[in-house]
Amino acid sequence: MPAVLRPAALLLTLTLPLTMLTGCDKARELYQSWSGGNEAKPIVQQSPAPGMLLADFTSLVEQEGPAVVNIAATRPESAGNPSPLPFPIPEDDPLFEFFKRFMPPGGGNQEPEESDSISYGSGFIVSPDGFVLTNAHVVQGAQQIQVKLTDKREIRAKLVGLDRRTDVALLKIDAASLPTVKIGDPNTLKVGEWVAAIGAPFGFDNTVTAGIVSAKGRSLPDDTFVPFIQTDVAINPGNSGGPLFNLKGQVVGINSQIYSRSGGFMGISFAIPIDIAMSVAEQLKANGRVSRGQLGVHIQELSQELARSFGLSTAAGALVVRVEPGSPAAKAGLQPGDIILTLDGRKVQSSTDLPMMVGQMKPGTTVKLGVWRKGKEVTLDATLAEMRNPGTEETPQQKAPSQIPSTTFDKLGLTLSELSASQRKELGVQSGLLIDKVGGPAAKSGLMHGDIILGVNQSPVTSIEEFRKLIDAAGNNVALLVKRMDNTLYVPLRLGN
Repeated sequence: MPAVLRPAALLLTLTLPLTMLTGCDKARELYQSWSGGNEAKPIVQQSPAPGMLLADFTSLVEQEGPAVVNIAATRPESAGNPSPLPFPIPEDDPLFEFFKRFMPPGGGNQEPEESDSISYGSGFIVSPDGFVLTNAHVVQGAQQIQVKLTDKREIRAKLVGLDRRTDVALLKIDAASLPTVKIGDPNTLKVGEWVAAIGAPFGFDNTVTAGIVSAKGRSLPDDTFVPFIQTDVAINPGNSGGPLFNLKGQVVGINSQIYSRSGGFMGISFAIPIDIAMSVAEQLKANGRVSRGQLGVHIQELSQELARSFGLSTAAGALVVRVEPGSPAAKAGLQPGDIILTLDGRKVQSSTDLPMMVGQMKPGTTVKLGVWRKGKEVTLDATLAEMRNPGTEETPQQKAPSQIPSTTFDKLGLTLSELSASQRKELGVQSGLLIDKVGGPAAKSGLMHGDIILGVNQSPVTSIEEFRKLIDAAGNNVALLVKRMDNTLYVPLRLGN
């Protein structure tokens, strides 16, 4: 069975990505504004006895446990297909087929029954007047949300708002003088440091598990706006939305996902850094929604081969493969083949860093981009727009152009043809060359029949002759900008030994 990422929530039948204010000081400031400035007393850790290597979490659990809650989210669910008989008989009973012959088409029970599905998760109180943080996937689509406190009180919660991109939700319960957690700084966490989780795995209230920080800044598929904290803390269905504590008793993350082949814990779990979650919560509290900055570029990871093709000694930065027309990136002058090295002086180490960095900024913010272009670094200014909701646009499918006279490049293993005006219009490109046949070095590099070559390194291609000149002028490594169906990407091609 393939390995999958599973949100750690629990259903009765098991089920289970901003104007983000950076810096934990701001997150703590937001927290203090909610808690009235009354932080809980710090936990005093006793010095371990000689030879003792394991951490002691007893004081942490005693002081912070009361601020952790269980969440039950109720959703309507159809009972499934109605029975063809007006009375209950198992389908494997010999009488089932006998009585079925006397029933009208469609069966005896025409109306499907409705039932409620209840999923369970965890959360934690961040203000004495009842604001609770949890995961968006725990409460999304729920008609009713019930919060259970450690003193056994069960209080119906109101959903203030949720953010799917970061998987953070903010709830409000009608209560006062509630115990609250303390907010820590996830940026000071070190790999190997002890952490603990409190939650309700499989519905077992106030379960405590512990482990260490395995890695920081993890980027997961479809979660490009969160630099996850990876731990080996045991997280199971029902832990979703619960707090991850450091040894000071401060919340440093929200437990969100696990990596599993079976649906259960296998030693890899992920938490949302609390500074990101608190920034999201502040926007949800104020506006009920989250707004994020958007640059308007499509990027890909910069491999070592591509870095050499563009004259860079290290494979760091985000490689621009497409610029959205009319976007902040287009207005700033960004081009396909540009490599974004810095954003406001902060290094962009990989392509996964850029969406997180831009998403943490307000729409309307002007940023300085350090860009590698044709062998030198240039600086561009861009004013961020507001990010659109995903899935609002349709991308036309690429159709195979009709066959026209072609040219073969034996050295590359490519046979290319120029696009006619009608073909360029149909494909939505201004220029390009169609790959009619592929073999040799081109095939080994991953180029495919039907790909459209849009550029060589950082120069657009408008004709076969221009392509020939650019290839002849290149060194041993070249990067081809390619359009493949709905995607645009750079493919490294090695020309010599």
